[in-house]
Amino acid sequence: MTETPQGNRLARAYDRMVERVKTRLEEFEQAEKAAFPALSASIEHAAEKAVALGELTREEARLLGGYLKRDLEDAGHYLATTGRDLRDWMRFDLELIEERFLDFFRRGVDQSRLDLSSFETPPDEAEAELYRGGEVTGPGTLQCQQCGERVVFHAPALIEPCSACGGTTFARVAGGR
Repeated sequence: MTETPQGNRLARAYDRMVERVKTRLEEFEQAEKAAFPALSASIEHAAEKAVALGELTREEARLLGGYLKRDLEDAGHYLATTGRDLRDWMRFDLELIEERFLDFFRRGVDQSRLDLSSFETPPDEAEAELYRGGEVTGPGTLQCQQCGERVVFHAPALIEPCSACGGTTFARVAGGR
């Protein structure tokens, strides 16, 4: 899968936003009960910083912030409903992921499991968060909703159409290998 220069730029910007959120979360470590509001505020702060530095337009920052929240909420839901750890959620050897992503997800998700009360009832399959071609996703495995082909992301990247069927709607695959 060959990424476009725009896709590479957005994936790098997503990566920088992750770093900024991680830095900001460190400031909120004492406020463990307020993890979800702090996480949302951290993502918004990282997005504003990207705009202020001219790295992204306001619309691009809003989109990437939404993608980042979606990925963290997906991880939080998985942790809350299964009792498993992030290693299971990401579905591939964590040695392939930079340690800073694991640390970021641990801080953002484990800090208080993203306010578990909002994830108490597991969604049915129809309610599962969908990922679409053209969006940016963090590390993990997505499965094409049209043909079932799986795509593994080892780093933030632009979601491209399915290489097997051209489908553009995916769902995160969580659990064992």
